[in-house]
Amino acid sequence: MLTKAPKGTKDLMPDQIYKWHYVEGAFAEICRKYGFKEIRTPIFEHTELFARGVGDTTDIVEKQMYTFNDYAGRSITLKPEGTAGAARAFIEHNVYANVQPTKMYYQIPCFRYEKPQSGRLREFHQFGIEVFGTADMLADTEVIMLAHDFLSAMQIRDVELRINSVGCPKCRPLHRQALKDFLADKYDRLCDTCKSRYDRNPMRILDCKSPICQELVQGAPMMLDYLCDDCHDAFESLKSNLTAAGIPFTVDPGIVRGLDYYTKTAFEFVSNNIGAQGTVCGGGRYDNLIEELDGPATPGVGFGLGIERLLLVMETSGAQIPEPQGVDVFVAVMGEAAKAKGLSLLRELRGAGLHAEMDLLSRNLKGQFKYADRQKTRLTVVIGDDELAAGKVSLKRMSDSSQVLVDIEKLTETILKQEA
Repeated sequence: MLTKAPKGTKDLMPDQIYKWHYVEGAFAEICRKYGFKEIRTPIFEHTELFARGVGDTTDIVEKQMYTFNDYAGRSITLKPEGTAGAARAFIEHNVYANVQPTKMYYQIPCFRYEKPQSGRLREFHQFGIEVFGTADMLADTEVIMLAHDFLSAMQIRDVELRINSVGCPKCRPLHRQALKDFLADKYDRLCDTCKSRYDRNPMRILDCKSPICQELVQGAPMMLDYLCDDCHDAFESLKSNLTAAGIPFTVDPGIVRGLDYYTKTAFEFVSNNIGAQGTVCGGGRYDNLIEELDGPATPGVGFGLGIERLLLVMETSGAQIPEPQGVDVFVAVMGEAAKAKGLSLLRELRGAGLHAEMDLLSRNLKGQFKYADRQKTRLTVVIGDDELAAGKVSLKRMSDSSQVLVDIEKLTETILKQEA
């Protein structure tokens, strides 16, 4: 066990990390273009934040959170998602007093105790964006546009946008009662978790993963049929905006967000290429979250996008991620005097912005060349006693084995001219 990562976690090794750098950089860049600024919040929060913000009837709070007491006896939870922490920071730092809207993005690790499977881990990573301070459906549209443009830039194919409305506190009670009436004679066959949800939050039963419960809710009343005028108008506005923006979508009345803070808009980008866990990105509107966390009434909208899931979909879509370039210059040395000069050259080359390396295992010259070749080196410099005496070094282009003699004091200048 000592040399094995905990179940549901995964090491990111150097031969894979470049893929993460690629998507992280691309996400930060598209957020910059859309005017979003980065926020970084703690990896853990007070447990109450998630109980109140995420909802105590959700699977996350009931079954999946990594919660513990610290040495002072305070209940602490490793964050299972990003929105609650961003909302807490928005309140704590009085960001609501600034000119609105507030547009933020983040890249975070999340923790949920659930069965590991393809694209789903107990420690996973997530991109997220939040827009606080506007109830206009243009904000929802922009959030969806950003997700759409990012997934397109990542060369993902066969991804479908599905949208729904989950209503608001004004119209949900009507749907809640209709749903309870529909489920009344099926109550005894519900799983224990859904029985506990029946009175507290029956809409969550629609999201149960139990095959029996999924069968029992077939034909259940849908929220779209119970929307109040405000929610109905907002949903129609969203559809019109997406059409105007040229983003195709499908209305899916079955979308029920897994978090209680959602109101009105709910959406998912779904892939058909990764099996049952096909949701690549999910989000929506949460107009009551800030107020629920004791802040001023402030509407919000955003999404979360799993990075592991994203990379899996990119792989199945055949997306091309540029591999990292090899070493620019490898300094091969023979003898102690050459080693000393090589160290000086390394600093000079690196100071000029080049990726330069030297052998760290005291290999012979042939071994150094083999190692340089394995590192996909572009140029190799050879320094020995003869080169030092002559003040010149051999500069070898590895691709075609061509060599030239270069003044040792003009080596960096010569290489940079070749780069230009």
